[in-house]
Amino acid sequence: MNYLNGCEMKHIPYNKADVAASFQQAVIDVLADRSVKAAKGHGVKTLALTGGVAANTGLRTAMEERAAAEGIEFVCPSFIFCTDNGAMIGAAGYIDYMRGIRDDLSLNAIPGLPIGAR
Repeated sequence: MNYLNGCEMKHIPYNKADVAASFQQAVIDVLADRSVKAAKGHGVKTLALTGGVAANTGLRTAMEERAAAEGIEFVCPSFIFCTDNGAMIGAAGYIDYMRGIRDDLSLNAIPGLPIGAR
């Protein structure tokens, strides 16, 4: 944000796609490096990448390369299984709806709340 604000204040043109790609690569580097470092530090022999983030090919590749360099097995499901929890949350909401359970607009997110708990 500082870079973008600085460019705008100084009327320096920038390429949004380049900025986005650079940001993505920086995030990939941090996630891959720290994940492998944590696995190595805790004696973990296999590192798994799952969920929606596992659909990012850049992250998959970086994790696989860094894990291999440290002798750590890397596993990742096929792309078709790399989804986030949106479908599961939708299904849980549908089940509640069919049971007649309704909430008003004051409903708030409660991270870690078991499905079916109120």
